[in-house]
Parts: sequence; structure tokens; C-alpha cells
Amino acid sequence: MNREYHRWHSPSLNRDMELLVFGHAGARVLVFPTSQGKYYEWEDRGIMGALHEHIERGWLQIYCVDSVDAESWYASWAHPSGRAYRHQQYDDYLYHEVLPLSVKKNSNPFLMTVGASFGAYHAMNFGLKHPEKVDRILAFSGLYDIRGFTGGYSDNNVYHNNPIQFIPNEHDETRLRLLRHLDIIMAVGREDRLLRHSQALTAALWAKGIGNALREWDGWSHDWPYWQKMILTYISGHD
Repeated sequence: MNREYHRWHSPSLNRDMELLVFGHAGARVLVFPTSQGKYYEWEDRGIMGALHEHIERGWLQIYCVDSVDAESWYASWAHPSGRAYRHQQYDDYLYHEVLPLSVKKNSNPFLMTVGASFGAYHAMNFGLKHPEKVDRILAFSGLYDIRGFTGGYSDNNVYHNNPIQFIPNEHDETRLRLLRHLDIIMAVGREDRLLRHSQALTAALWAKGIGNALREWDGWSHDWPYWQKMILTYISGHD
């Protein structure tokens, strides 16, 4: 299996950032770690091994990015406006640095975003913000209303990085057309306290004519063995 390590000083974040690339061809997949997780988390948890055939056969090329959660939403020492601003810088890093790297390495136009737990927030938020770049979103056991991290505070950076806020107010027909082309799959346990986030977001998306699938799994289903089963179930878009 092709495995590459990349590190560079990010102009967007003004710090070094690291990532791993798995595979040589296929649909590009942007994978986010769980809350405050590292770029090697999905490899350490055995997910890359579980996807070995997909990667080896050239069906997927996976980009495992690092997080800056400890400097953004989880930075309890910072004012909510500063947390949101730092996250927006992270979004700029992904859009202006990671995506161009992936395009340079791989001409396949299909891009997926994938994440579990807080990584599902990142996958969903990035995909819904940038539907001109993304084709499929896989979000497992996710949280989609970020205001719990801001004490209810909101500003432009919070709003534009909070799917449950900006989706109901989408009125631009060009953006709506792009959003409606997305293949969105959410999976979450029926006993997961975050179930309500998925239920609220699926309703908001459907209200705007944005198709999506919400799959409710038995039990809690909020851990790596479940997420491994989820990605193997939904990575090809079939369930």
C-alpha cells in the first residue's frame, strides 16, 4: 500500500501541519480525526487496514489530515470569536493547501469527506460549505450545531461554520443546485446522545430539497469498531 507523509508550514494557520496519504489512485477522500485527534488516528485504529483492498485496487486515495481543535472549538481559554476565527483559518488550510495537493497528486475529480464524532462535524461542515469541490459526505455519530462550544455566541465565522444555522437560510440557487448534487450519508446509534443532531440536520437538508440518508444503528454505536463497519458499509455509496 502506498503511504506518504507530508509536512509543511501552513500560511493559513502560520504553523507546521502534517498529513498522511494512502493509495495511488481513485476517488480522493479527505478524512478528519475525532476531537483533538491526530492525522495518524485512523491508521492507528485499523481503518486503513480495513480499507486495504479499496486502496490497493486504486478505488480510493485517502488524505488523513491533522486537527487544530485544541486551538479552535476546544480552546476554552479563548473567546468564542477567536475559536471560530481559528477554525476558519483551518478551513482555509484545507481549501487552499490540502485540496490543491490532492489535485496535483490525483486527477480524479470525485472527492469525499469522511469523519466520525467531532470529525463528522468537520466532514459535514466542509462538504456543505464547499459543494463545488465535494461529491460525497460520510458523517458518523456527528455533532452539527457548534454553538454548544460558544455558549450560544454567534458571529459570521460561527454562523458560516455551523451547518444547522446556515443550511436553513440557503437561498442562492447556484449553491442550492450544488448542494443537491451531494451524496450525504449520516450514520448514528439510536442511543447516542448526538442522534438529535443528525435528526435536526437531515430535516433541515430535506427542507431545502437537499437529499440525504440518515441511518440509525442499533444501540450506542459510538466507537471505532462501529465506525469501521460504517465506513465499509457506506464508502461506495450503497447500503
